Amino acid sequence: MTAKFDFTLHKTDGAARRGTMHTLHGDIRTPAFMPVGTVGTVKALYLEQVKEAGADIILGNVYHLMLRPGAERVARLGGLHKFIGWDGPILTDSGGFQVMSLSQIRKITEEGATFQSHIDGTKHHLSPERSMEIQRLLGSTIHMQLDECIAFPHERKDAERAMQLSLRWAKRSREAFGDQPGRGCFGIVQGGTDAGLREESAKGLQQISFHGYAIGGLAVGEGQDLMLSTLDVTLPHLPLDQPRYLMGVGTPEDILESVARGVDMLDCVMPTRSGRHGQAFTSFGRLNLRNAIHAEDLRPLDASIDHPALNSYSRAYLHHLVRSGEILGMMLMSWANIAYYQHLMQGIRQAIDEGRFEAFRSETRARWAAGELPSAT
Repeated sequence: MTAKFDFTLHKTDGAARRGTMHTLHGDIRTPAFMPVGTVGTVKALYLEQVKEAGADIILGNVYHLMLRPGAERVARLGGLHKFIGWDGPILTDSGGFQVMSLSQIRKITEEGATFQSHIDGTKHHLSPERSMEIQRLLGSTIHMQLDECIAFPHERKDAERAMQLSLRWAKRSREAFGDQPGRGCFGIVQGGTDAGLREESAKGLQQISFHGYAIGGLAVGEGQDLMLSTLDVTLPHLPLDQPRYLMGVGTPEDILESVARGVDMLDCVMPTRSGRHGQAFTSFGRLNLRNAIHAEDLRPLDASIDHPALNSYSRAYLHHLVRSGEILGMMLMSWANIAYYQHLMQGIRQAIDEGRFEAFRSETRARWAAGELPSAT
């Protein structure tokens, strides 16, 4: 444990970076994929499974936790770490994205966001100061500034307005965070897909001085090509000696391409959400276990990976569970996907350490494209 939050960059390979984030709750190996534990649970998994798969850090969400069970209640119960039984780092996002995406009624002003709960219709107000207060009550390791995330597509003037508001909220968020040894506060770069707005946002955030910088407002429907081109014009304006976090991304392909551009941290509900719907991610691409082709296939999901979630259950059994709507099917598929994502991240980190990331990237993409050999049975 350390009383100081900092980041050590160990190795670069092209734009790809290998580092370690040091926090009050332990170290985070980067590049890192962070499983999403929105309401204090990574859906369908025990947190022991998440840790054993290789995850150093998970996420919690201000919007959901403030509505239920409530930040003050979590604080009275000893904080989020104790409440859920996770002793590693936790990043909490600020609630801004959920206000945009889930609230039926919302109003954004200079002061903050007033919105209607998607649970019971009650009205709530979330200001930068309140968002940071909630994160402090939860006791998370990394606090995110409150920002305004706008939907795609949008007009440039709307992206500029939201970006400028987010910068002003960033300053208030940072001031409200104050000094919390071992914990970090991240700013969020906004600006839609406009290169000039992204540069202005990145430079403005650095004047405020955060512990790390996130790229927000992507993976909202713009498509991979536009997402990656936006990263290309954003990342060069972020500090080399601090972590870069791409929010809400994504597929294994997204991860590989984002790391190649210099991203250190990513998160997404994709592995668990896909698992609950019968889709598996493997070293040779995706499998839909709902398909009848798997009904008598005794092979495991991925025999090439030494992990029980991927090599201990037959596709025939998983197909049966998925088609039957059994909860165990959702659990095993979610576990397998989290294990594959962490296997991918470990491979990325090792490749960067060994100076062969581009070869790893090419080989991985080639395996996905080629698929697997047909079953011998």
